[in-house]
Amino acid sequence: QFSVGILAEEGSELPVFDNVLADIGDEQSISGSLSTFSAHMRNISEIIEKCTEKSLVVLDEPGTGTDPEEGAALTMAVFDTLIERKTIFLATTHQGILKNYAAGKEEIQNASVKYDSETYRPEYLLVYGLPGESFGIDIAMKTGLDSIVIERARKYIGSEKVNINELLREISLKQIEIRKR
Repeated sequence: QFSVGILAEEGSELPVFDNVLADIGDEQSISGSLSTFSAHMRNISEIIEKCTEKSLVVLDEPGTGTDPEEGAALTMAVFDTLIERKTIFLATTHQGILKNYAAGKEEIQNASVKYDSETYRPEYLLVYGLPGESFGIDIAMKTGLDSIVIERARKYIGSEKVNINELLREISLKQIEIRKR
C-alpha cells in the first residue's frame, strides 16, 4: 500500500466525482456490425444519458471514423451539451475545427503536450491555453515515407493551415524565451 501526493498549491480544491465516463479506443466489431464511428456514438450516447454535473467525462478523439466535418459538428454539439449540464470533461483531438471551437468557448480551455520540434518526441509538459500542432507530415517523412509523397502532401495542405502551425511555433518559441528570462 502506498499513497501518491497531489501536486497542487496549498488551498487548492479537487472535485469528487460521482461517475467517471469515458470513450477511449476503438470498439469496432465486424460480427456486431459496429463501425468505429458507430461504436463511438453508442458510447457517447450512453455518456450523455448518464452524465451529471458531478461526473467526469473523458473523450479520446471524438467525432472520428466518419466525415470529418460531420464528426466535428457532432462533437461540438456533444461539448455544448456537456457544458449545459456543467459536466467536467477532457477531450483529445487533432481536428483544427475543434481546436478553433474550443478557443472560442469561455467554458473550454485548450491545452497541448509540448513536443521537441527536432525529434518529435513528447517533453511531458502540458501547455495551457494553446492547441497543439500536428506533425503528421513531418513524422511521416522522418519514418521514411517517399519524399515525392511528402511533397505532394505538403501541396495539399492549405496555406491557412501552414500559417496556423507557424503561428503556434512562434508562440511556443516566445514562451520558451519568456521562461528563460
